[in-house]
Amino acid sequence: MKVIIFCGGLGTRLGIETKKMPKPMVKICGIPIIERIMNLFFKNGYNDFILATGYKSKVFEQYFKKKKKFNVKCIFTGLKTNTGGRLMKLKKCIKTNEDFFLTYGDGLSNQNIKKLVKFHKHKKKIGTITVVRPPARFGEVTIKRNELVSKFLEKPTVNNGWINGGFFVFNKDIFSYIKNSNEILEKEPLQRIVKKKQLSAFKHEGIWQCMDTPRDKKTLVDLVKNKKF
Repeated sequence: MKVIIFCGGLGTRLGIETKKMPKPMVKICGIPIIERIMNLFFKNGYNDFILATGYKSKVFEQYFKKKKKFNVKCIFTGLKTNTGGRLMKLKKCIKTNEDFFLTYGDGLSNQNIKKLVKFHKHKKKIGTITVVRPPARFGEVTIKRNELVSKFLEKPTVNNGWINGGFFVFNKDIFSYIKNSNEILEKEPLQRIVKKKQLSAFKHEGIWQCMDTPRDKKTLVDLVKNKKF
């Protein structure tokens, strides 16, 4: 299975950290956060990475040329392209009957990748989203008893439930739900497959932390130092 990682954002909320490098290349205890994410997949037997780059794309290419253990393809998907458009630009990289991973280049987790894949194959839906319970500032996911997603709201003002933690698994049918390259994957496309009852939720009760702000980075550093990842 291929692992697609969104790496194209500007990461402006990290301030000076992203003046000279893209956010996924910001180091957590000496290692870029994206490399830590890739290591999670690598140790579970997945080593076919596609980086959907944008801002300072050459930084990724130069860095991963030296990292021989990873099989990495860097594909420039635009400077201001929304996530739906970035994914569409990679459609040709995915085979017709192939499932693939999709995640963000700025979020770490102690996710059980093997259980995620097993869950996805058991549910037999177009997509599986990993849901987590950290602070309420991300897309909120409402889940029915049968673990089907019944509602997906991207970054609601108030929420107390499960949120979008990235670490998706999709089959190629997801591409037919992206109507144009301007769409944000986490809005209309996911809402469309929710209406078709084709998005399952894998509950991750472990550790998850994104890196949007300097405060988030400090939290990640503390977690890594305490060997939580």
